Amino acid sequence: MLEITNLHASVGDKPILKGLTLSVPAGEIHAIMGPNGAGKSTLSNVLGGKPGYEVTAGSVTFRGEDLLALDPHERAAKGLFLGFQYPVEIPGVSNVQFLREALNSQRKARGEEPLSGGEFLKLAKEKAGLLKMDMEMLKRQVNVGFSGGEKKRAEMVQMGILDPAFAVLDETDSGLDIDALRIVGAGINAIMRSPDKAVLLITHYQRLLDVVAPDKVSILAGGRIVETGGPELALRLEAEGYDSVMA
Repeated sequence: MLEITNLHASVGDKPILKGLTLSVPAGEIHAIMGPNGAGKSTLSNVLGGKPGYEVTAGSVTFRGEDLLALDPHERAAKGLFLGFQYPVEIPGVSNVQFLREALNSQRKARGEEPLSGGEFLKLAKEKAGLLKMDMEMLKRQVNVGFSGGEKKRAEMVQMGILDPAFAVLDETDSGLDIDALRIVGAGINAIMRSPDKAVLLITHYQRLLDVVAPDKVSILAGGRIVETGGPELALRLEAEGYDSVMA
């Protein structure tokens, strides 16, 4: 589903990704782990099309198309979802309004009919229930006054409503307490664990992987994938640290 080949990318004049190659087929949850400064967030931002990140070499194909040739909104309409490490606040815009506009914009790009207000609210209530989020929360301004855990849960509700084929989740466990971690992890499983979907799950810690069991784990260091293995690789990292495992 996602094929990254010899990807090089810079921020300003600083090279961050230095020949990263990775393949994530449909049906796979693939965890990316690595030390600070390794390029994990840069990878997610490049895939999402964030301005300021320059791809200098390599290629990325998504569902057979050149992902890098698409604008961010086009990537989203094709089925790519990016979960942020720090979800932003949007004052003056309610979650319900934002999500309905986002969903119907994507449906229009795919040649589908927009959902009516009633149809959308039914869908939103269903997806909010998966994340144990009260619908009253979705009537509030996007992330304004939300705790860190509430922001991540709201973002997972957004993912459920948009129903992407591929999700890039950048440290979704950041800022979550134990209960919120379990709820968010269960939401990821319910929404994205499917033979025709895939997830690139960026995390520092084993605790999220205890809930969202990955099929594969890769270590990103120095801008490249240096090792790929099964879930046992994450357990080795937890026990021994990066220096020991990479040595």
